[in-house]
Amino acid sequence: MAKRLQNRVAIVSGAGSSGPGWGNGKAAAVTYAREGAKVIALDVNIDAANETADIIRSENGICLPIACDVTRPADVEDAVAKTLKEFGTIDVLHNNVGISKAETMENLSVEDWDHIIDTNLKSMFLTCRTVLPHMARQRKGAIVNISSITAIRYARRSLLAYSTSNAGVLGFTRIIAVEYASRGVRANSVLPGHIDTPFVRAKIPNDPKSIDAYTKERAMWCPMGRMGTAWDVANASLFLASDEASFITGAELVVDGGVTSATAW
Repeated sequence: MAKRLQNRVAIVSGAGSSGPGWGNGKAAAVTYAREGAKVIALDVNIDAANETADIIRSENGICLPIACDVTRPADVEDAVAKTLKEFGTIDVLHNNVGISKAETMENLSVEDWDHIIDTNLKSMFLTCRTVLPHMARQRKGAIVNISSITAIRYARRSLLAYSTSNAGVLGFTRIIAVEYASRGVRANSVLPGHIDTPFVRAKIPNDPKSIDAYTKERAMWCPMGRMGTAWDVANASLFLASDEASFITGAELVVDGGVTSATAW
């Protein structure tokens, strides 16, 4: 490993996995740790955060798991306070929390709209609002916000609130990037495409034939002929969090195997 984040402190929200295997947040947390970062693993499910922490510690890394609902200001403030008490600084903020639901304008309830927008977009506002003053004061920091290609393309089905929230992430990140650039803070977005994660597989009927058909279909949509993995997203995030991207801010890095470059998907 190049140790591109040696001695840095990275907060990763959604650092657990929603099921067996590697989700985007879990892979990002482990990747950051392997590159030398001290990782704070935030997750609403403390067991999932502990699982990620155990993996990092088994590789001689440092990880502090914290139960945190990032839609609750008090939870976010408490997690940041614990991070500063333990490590004294915050160098990287990686926002990974997101949920989706296939609903059209006609049948999307107000409650579901609010839940998705709060989870996917408001949560980033809360974490950034709490962390940015510390980054600005130390005049260094990198923020990586995970969006989706649904922010810029129709998703073959109606994901109204999910797509809207992810488009909001892009605008939100650009504003932070511009307003904090002179204070040493960079902010960028990653837009994953069809990634094979436990979150995706949990939406498929628990039938091997259904899982096989669905994964083959998603792979077929991609010009590369396969779905991406959580490690693809994690490695893109690592680049943006590292000094290798020191002159990159306000960018939108698409990780989709060419899907959004195709004329039809």
